[in-house]
Amino acid sequence: MIGQDIIARFLGIMGPKGVITDSGDIAPWVRDWRGRYHGAAAAILQPETTEQVAAAVRLAAELDIPLVPQGGNTSMVGGATPPADGSALILSLRRMNRIRSLSPEDNLALCEAGVILSNLHDAAADAGRRFPLSLGAKGSATIGGLISTNAGGTQVLRHGTMRALVEGIEAVLPDGSIFHGLDALKKDNRGYDIKQLLIGAEGTLGIITAASLRLVPAIAARAVGWVGVASPADALTLLRLTEARLGDSVEGFEIIADDGLGHVLSHIPGTRCPIETRTPWHVLIEVDHADLREPGPAERLESALAQALEQGIAADAAIAANEAQAEAFWRIRESLSESEKAQGPALQYDISVPVARMPAFMVEAAAAAERTFPGTTASSFGHLGDGNVHFHVRAPKGTADGPAWIAAEGQTINAFVHDAVVAAGGSISAEHGIGQMKRAELGRLASPARLHAMRAIKAAFDPQGLMNPDKLIPRPEEG
Repeated sequence: MIGQDIIARFLGIMGPKGVITDSGDIAPWVRDWRGRYHGAAAAILQPETTEQVAAAVRLAAELDIPLVPQGGNTSMVGGATPPADGSALILSLRRMNRIRSLSPEDNLALCEAGVILSNLHDAAADAGRRFPLSLGAKGSATIGGLISTNAGGTQVLRHGTMRALVEGIEAVLPDGSIFHGLDALKKDNRGYDIKQLLIGAEGTLGIITAASLRLVPAIAARAVGWVGVASPADALTLLRLTEARLGDSVEGFEIIADDGLGHVLSHIPGTRCPIETRTPWHVLIEVDHADLREPGPAERLESALAQALEQGIAADAAIAANEAQAEAFWRIRESLSESEKAQGPALQYDISVPVARMPAFMVEAAAAAERTFPGTTASSFGHLGDGNVHFHVRAPKGTADGPAWIAAEGQTINAFVHDAVVAAGGSISAEHGIGQMKRAELGRLASPARLHAMRAIKAAFDPQGLMNPDKLIPRPEEG
């Protein structure tokens, strides 16, 4: 039990603004984004500087108190939820929200962990640059959380995940020491890359306090197209054609099943199908230029799509005539998760497979799930260019008690889907992390070598086991 005497010691480090103890103020931060996990915490620590983080970590180590790092609390896998027994304190980085510097000349932004992603977007735009990672939770997700989960999004095809965009990191390690790694060195061969160990570690190896992030030139012109295709295999052929014709200006390439489009059109007001022909599958393409060279992106995309239509790769296509229409195309993609909820209870999977195998997986795994679990319906959408599949298995129509169906069938369906992913050479987590939701499945499916290495790294960095306990690393009985 964490008593007032212990909380008083943290107050001595951070002052009254740095510690929240009111249960009503704490309540929103002890449950996860989806409402699946609920924890408890006697206090939320809110340091304002890296030095305060370090002091808090040293005190926690002295008192043997676990810490749960938290940013915007947008984890989809329960990765930032404290234990239910109240044994841990939440360490929120939200007050550390300064952009320390932004250099258009160096194409770098030095941001503290609590900077909200949309605020970085705005600051970069003001300087004629952009930070090329975006996702639905950009208005609340923070830089520290995005790094800790190695977030992806719709621009990975061209710019990579968060791992590719982080040039340097500042972090507090479990012993309270500060890792000063913000220098964005292109060459640095001083042994193990601590930065890369911390990226994607979900706060289990330390607490990220700041990062140097790579910026790219602002978009001067873009074209957004919607294409109807017969199959995911045709979509992949279309991707390779557009890459050959347009090079690395292809920034987004999303594939959507027609039933997913139908859900959006039925439940999201103001949406309509961008093309006249309803095809089994749809592709959303974005092509961006950082300059105004001719021909522009619309002309180049039109030429590529004309070739796709001529060769029978595509059945119909449309290019947005203006920015409002381009945003309308993207609104369909961004509304898929919301519209899926309206279909009733579902199990949702963030998975990845090799790009060449993604078309077959999207079709065959859905058909196999529906055969194996009669009455269910399965479909998917995703980032075809990077192999990321968002795969959904929906409860039979008329299922009144969603939680009861998930409790009864969830573990079996999870194992079925994850086994299919592993058989395809894929990963059970593409961009949302492991957290606590997928920890046992990682233990079941990961190789002994991977589990041994992960546990050895965790033990070396955090021998007391105080950094974000029971996340990411499978327990011994789990594999």
